[in-house]
Amino acid sequence: MNKLQEKYAKVLLETCLKIDKNQPLFISYNIEISDFVRIITKQAIEMGVKDIYFEGSDPYLKHELLKNLEVEELKKLSFWNKEIWNVYAKKNAAFLMLASENPGLMKDIDSDKMTAMTKYSLETRKEFDNLRDKSMLAWCIAAVPTKDWAKTLYPNSETPIDDLWNAIFDICSVKENDPVKIWNEKIKKLDIRAKKLNDYQFKTLKYKSSNGTDFQIDLPKNHIWASGKSVLANNKEVLVNYPTEEVFSSPDCHSAEGIVYSSKPLSYQGVIIEDFWIRFEKGKAVEAHAKKGNETLQNMINICENSNLLGEVALVPYDSPISNTNQIFLETLFDENAACHLALGDSFPECIKDGPKTSKEVLFKEHNMNKCDSHVDFMVGTKDMNIIGITEDKKEVPIFIEGNFTEEFN
Repeated sequence: MNKLQEKYAKVLLETCLKIDKNQPLFISYNIEISDFVRIITKQAIEMGVKDIYFEGSDPYLKHELLKNLEVEELKKLSFWNKEIWNVYAKKNAAFLMLASENPGLMKDIDSDKMTAMTKYSLETRKEFDNLRDKSMLAWCIAAVPTKDWAKTLYPNSETPIDDLWNAIFDICSVKENDPVKIWNEKIKKLDIRAKKLNDYQFKTLKYKSSNGTDFQIDLPKNHIWASGKSVLANNKEVLVNYPTEEVFSSPDCHSAEGIVYSSKPLSYQGVIIEDFWIRFEKGKAVEAHAKKGNETLQNMINICENSNLLGEVALVPYDSPISNTNQIFLETLFDENAACHLALGDSFPECIKDGPKTSKEVLFKEHNMNKCDSHVDFMVGTKDMNIIGITEDKKEVPIFIEGNFTEEFN
């Protein structure tokens, strides 16, 4: 297991982040996974990295603070203040966000309080977000197991953490002889798919599935479909999600019409939101309901300015490696790469021509690309979802039939 963890760490540093000698490294992580962070650190130092910032967080400590202190008292603590992200962003650090879930931990925390602190965190790291939007920063999100997360996924196992580690290694091809070659080939295929979509320059996408989803949304002129590979301003290519199965773009945020039903639970702010739907009019989420976690859903939609508008459309086939595990991971990194998804909140400047060189205000006002402090993905893809692309000259092109890409885009 340790050898595979070392191999995983090497891929994250050398292939995903492509960290340079003497480049600062910023690691955010759950303190329960400190053993893996030590492996990352050892490798980074061997590569010549000397400046490493460790943002370790204790979700159980946060839970106690949220339960017993008021918002203004919480803001005086360091746990939700992300200004250090801005400091390291200005130093051109590579950012490694290690995702580890504690499903349902925050279910007894007042939703308004949780929302206020999430909003505060987003507001304190705007310089980081600004430089990331301009494709100036190398960053990557990857997953590492925790006990509670593993036990939730594998409740009958005697070795749940090992089981989750093995699932991550399988999904990320870490057990293969050359995972880097495998992922380079995968990204190449995703880039070809994105190019085919870009060549059409679809004006509208229409979604329909038997669970009730009946929805359409427009794409701005000169939009760009992208894969998980991000090309930085210095031409370095980094992999921002490991793993990734999606091609994605940013829509006209004022155009969404219709209703979408969730196809997977969403873990948000330590709360599980299940069986929910969202209805859109003129771009805005005007009505929504969840059978479980409804209060959190309402706050998620209205957490900040423009968080009720969409900033991402992403296409993932139902017959894909993560989906075929038949496992709901309760971690967006994996679940969003198992199903088509949408995201409420911020758009991606890279998804329109010259976007990273253009201010977010201009992108919002002139190209209808959402400008928002928040960005939350939620899954809508099903095994019978059909998606039609409509061109400027009103030609209808099937993109998805019965949950998967048509042969043209496969």
